[in-house]
Amino acid sequence: MPLYSDEAIVLRTHKLGEADRIITLLTRQHGRVRAVAKGVRRTTSRFGSRLEPFTHVDLQLAEGRNLDTITQADTRGAYAAAVGADYERYTAGTAMLETAERLVVEEREPAVQQFLLLLGALKAMASGERRSGHVLDSYLLRSLAVAGYAPSCVDCAHCGRAPGPSSDGGTGSHRWFNPAMGGVLCATCRIPGSASPAPETLALLGGLLAGDWPVVEAAEPRHLREASGLVAAFVQWQLERGLKSLAYVER
Repeated sequence: MPLYSDEAIVLRTHKLGEADRIITLLTRQHGRVRAVAKGVRRTTSRFGSRLEPFTHVDLQLAEGRNLDTITQADTRGAYAAAVGADYERYTAGTAMLETAERLVVEEREPAVQQFLLLLGALKAMASGERRSGHVLDSYLLRSLAVAGYAPSCVDCAHCGRAPGPSSDGGTGSHRWFNPAMGGVLCATCRIPGSASPAPETLALLGGLLAGDWPVVEAAEPRHLREASGLVAAFVQWQLERGLKSLAYVER
């Protein structure tokens, strides 16, 4: 069987037979791959602990008809312990892994940007330098943007109209936000059921999408809560089927 090498992030595992596991991976060069790790549930396994969710690994795989087979695994970054040590980090991290699996639909199709984005988010989550909720919301918006579903946070998502000036002479913002319409809406395009977030919340959404951490960290708690709700609603709409793990994330 032909062999190939790649680096990967372990997204999910489930049991196969008495001693094997099927590992769902997001690889750098081959996109989403499902592979068998033989004998990893035995205590004598050479690399069982290296194939747990949240782990960044170098792999050698043998191509198979339906599933590839992992023949070698070396750890590049072990984030499971740091992420799993805190409930808030763990639930947020699990939501990121599920999002990555849902967004990279085609198996063995390169998804380098999604891979690098997830890897960076896991490193930030494990380091504890930023709030897990901030990392999650930023990752969700940016991963959707990479997949072609970026929300409009400034111009009207329907007609493209830019907001007018604010009362202090700066740039204003539209008053409405609707996930089904793709983001903010002007007064003309507003539809029933649209939310009316604070201007600071819309600016915060832009900061999360751009990874502008000074803007995010300066935000008030009420605007962070409002933004998290809008992010969750936007993600659930764009993915059509809701993220199961998002229900466990503390907001």
